[in-house]
Amino acid sequence: MLILQTPPLKSNIAYHTQHLNFHNSLITQHSSLSLSLSLSLSLSYTQRFRDTLLLISLCFLSFTISLLISALFYLLAAQNTEKRENMNCFCCAGKSTKESDSKDYNSQSNKLTNHTSADKVKVDLKVNGKKEDCSKSDQLALDVQSLNMKEEVSPDGNDNGSRAQTFSFDELAAATGNFRSDCFLGEGGFGKVYKGHLEKIDQVVAIKQLDPHGVQGIREFVVEVLTLSLADHPNLVKLIGFCAEGEQRLLVYEYMPLGSLENHLLDLPPGRKPLDWNTRMKIAAGAARGLEYLHDKMKPPVIYRDLKCSNILLGEGYHPKLSDFGLAKVGPSGDKTHVSTRVMGTYGYCAPDYAMTGQLTFKSDIYSFGVVLLELITGRKAIDQTKPPREQNLVAWARPLFRDRKKFSQMVDPLLEGHYPVRGLYQALAIAAMCVQEQPNMRPVIVDVVTALNYLASQKYDPQIHPVQRCRSPSSPRASKDGGHKHTASDGNETDRSVN
Repeated sequence: MLILQTPPLKSNIAYHTQHLNFHNSLITQHSSLSLSLSLSLSLSYTQRFRDTLLLISLCFLSFTISLLISALFYLLAAQNTEKRENMNCFCCAGKSTKESDSKDYNSQSNKLTNHTSADKVKVDLKVNGKKEDCSKSDQLALDVQSLNMKEEVSPDGNDNGSRAQTFSFDELAAATGNFRSDCFLGEGGFGKVYKGHLEKIDQVVAIKQLDPHGVQGIREFVVEVLTLSLADHPNLVKLIGFCAEGEQRLLVYEYMPLGSLENHLLDLPPGRKPLDWNTRMKIAAGAARGLEYLHDKMKPPVIYRDLKCSNILLGEGYHPKLSDFGLAKVGPSGDKTHVSTRVMGTYGYCAPDYAMTGQLTFKSDIYSFGVVLLELITGRKAIDQTKPPREQNLVAWARPLFRDRKKFSQMVDPLLEGHYPVRGLYQALAIAAMCVQEQPNMRPVIVDVVTALNYLASQKYDPQIHPVQRCRSPSSPRASKDGGHKHTASDGNETDRSVN
């Protein structure tokens, strides 16, 4: 009998349990390995993604930095170029000075050229196709030569004939006999002025040859051409044409035979008769009308910014005309009250508020006009360093005297020799006092000044009817080239008034 011996039941179960545990252990290890591999792969892809983003960010940052550096170098180069062009600019001191601020020029040119209504001048600054083949200076000359100025049509439909002609340098040299000394009229900070005769138009003209290294730069040259081409008024000098050839910059004006107001008012040469009261008021009223046209009639309105005796030219019959518009600025428009700009002008005529803040307004011109009116009344210069310190500045000397009407006679020009109306003197001094107020809002507008001066100019003074006024010992009388003068005072007695 065969007896099969089987292992005990407990040991069999233990065997299977052990075998099952072994398999479970293998499965667990495999799962752990798979999970570890998956996590490892996931972390690897995440790191690669982050590295890629970081690389892209670094590339973008490098590109941005390169652009900023390029822009910085471009701005520095442009600034250096502008500084080289502006080397001849001076601030508000001494004689007349000119501004060459590219930002101001661009904004002003844009305002002028954007004014393209049917009844006004259309101005196009066209750029010649050879821009890349010439220097910046020559390109500006090409821009000037390509000014396309159509004739202005007034509201009544009549042509005002304000088109400026273009002349060659040879034409202007021939007109002045190659700028001979006997054709020389005068010289200023801008250059020299010659008298000439243009055969092409058969007209006597004044030719201003700008100094290439002088204070009036190319931009001011363009501004003056634009301003005078837009303007048309009997009290503004007429621009006939211009020349922009190479480095030559010339302006051709109508000829004013009597020269400037300064020549007839200040430092009179021996034998020249001083201006009488009626002529002085006529000149003041005419200059005010020219300023009124710039402020109120021109579109866009213009601030003159350089009103002074030497810029008021006189024609036949002492007819006054404003000249020299290189510093002219387009005035504020809309809600704006001023134009912010570098302070430029002539010392003694600059409004104190403009000189201190650089905020240019129409009232800045009113102050300058008040100084000119004071010069007409007193015969004194705006700034005269030959006088005592307290009397060197005309406005500072006059302000204390404005407060006492009894001292008005001390302010009148001794060269008038008492031939002036008392009431007219009071009214003229009152206008001047208002114009030179320190606060700009206290100064009158130009239309009110014109109304008052037109009235004064219409009140003719007749020395045969009105008595000669006594002079109340002026503090610093003007020098007379002819020595003492005999005068008949209002009481009928003859007095000897020697003017030192």
